[in-house]
Amino acid sequence: MQRYFPAALERLTEAFAKLPGIGGKTAQRLAFHVLSLPDEEAADFARAIVEAKQTVHTCPICQNLTDGERCAICSDERRDQGVICVVAEPRDVIAMERAREYDGVYHVLHGVISPLNHVGPDDIRIRELLARVARGGVREVIMATNPDTEGEATAMYLSRLLRPMEVKVTRLAYGIPVGSQLEYADEVTLLRALEGRREI
Repeated sequence: MQRYFPAALERLTEAFAKLPGIGGKTAQRLAFHVLSLPDEEAADFARAIVEAKQTVHTCPICQNLTDGERCAICSDERRDQGVICVVAEPRDVIAMERAREYDGVYHVLHGVISPLNHVGPDDIRIRELLARVARGGVREVIMATNPDTEGEATAMYLSRLLRPMEVKVTRLAYGIPVGSQLEYADEVTLLRALEGRREI
């Protein structure tokens, strides 16, 4: 088969194509963009990847990503250590923090239970959560996994495991987004909104 580009460029394109959400054309565009960078910028880009791989690891307490001994949230004494919000991925922590309303701590599962994708309870950070709750001092565990099939299954599985530990287990209320209209909401969203209703 005839090769149209140098082997190094094709390897770079293939490397970008392995990233989630990046198709062949986008990978090619990214590879050409990297080639067009000045040498120093390209070297900085490569160093940033290597440095992130070498220094970023999971926090031993909450399993979030950190480059220190503990993550910034676990290290913050102003946070309520008695309330743990369970999320699927590190990026979910960022989403929760953007609301600026939550002052507890987190536990990152690094995935959800998904039999179709061959992800079982032992493949995500459930053991670490159970050990953390077993140590005591935790009043409430908030399940903040996505309201899809896998997220719901994971939340239900965890709530069953946590029930004997005498800790309050709650689920984020999901409902009608602000600014939307009731007529466009599906049945599941409306049911969630009704279940999550509170007194005003």
